[in-house]
Amino acid sequence: MIKIIILIHNNNGDIMNLIYIISRTIFFYFFTIFIFRIMGKREIKQLTIEDLVVSLLIANICAISIENYNDSILYTVLPIIVLLLFEIINGYLCLKFNKLKRIIDGKPSLIINGGVINHKEMVKQRYSLDDLLLELRNNSIKDLTDVEYAVLENNGNLSIFKYDNNKSIPFPLIVDGYIERDNLKIINKDEGWLLDYLNKRDILLYDVFYAFYKNDKLFIILKSELNN
Repeated sequence: MIKIIILIHNNNGDIMNLIYIISRTIFFYFFTIFIFRIMGKREIKQLTIEDLVVSLLIANICAISIENYNDSILYTVLPIIVLLLFEIINGYLCLKFNKLKRIIDGKPSLIINGGVINHKEMVKQRYSLDDLLLELRNNSIKDLTDVEYAVLENNGNLSIFKYDNNKSIPFPLIVDGYIERDNLKIINKDEGWLLDYLNKRDILLYDVFYAFYKNDKLFIILKSELNN
């Protein structure tokens, strides 16, 4: 009789543990969705390294909490909220300070420049020729010589620009007050030329929200214009 009572008690304990694990799993499912809603909508392929790290940390914290079901949920909720606040604050700072964004997210890499493969940059980014050809096939491009420019974005996507005699590709030269020196080299210009262009028009560099070069012309959008 004692053995039967102990067996029933153990079974009831196992059932309660299973119910508790299931309830924690459901809770963290909806809680994680809520957290990512606050962090902002973004496709998986658009995740930056920072986004990926935060996502992995949240996933691991939730998994550990479900496994250690005897621990308080607060031990899981608190670290996730800290990550959420850090992500929001960091996102705000990156919007205000472009250099900080460059440090955290890096910058795009020019893989093909004027139809010529930038092998040095490919080695630097550990981006193989097979990777390049795969992306071209995914974009229905059969011939490498059809590509004028290809840019490896911060999220790992490859932006491809084919030759088109009727269109000119716009090159960003200033983004939120930050000079894109690599793009200046592409159009055979230097920083002195750009600053001289701004000085002649009494435009301060930090007041430039976006400036791009297209069809041998420089187009400028000022922050002061956006505020009006």
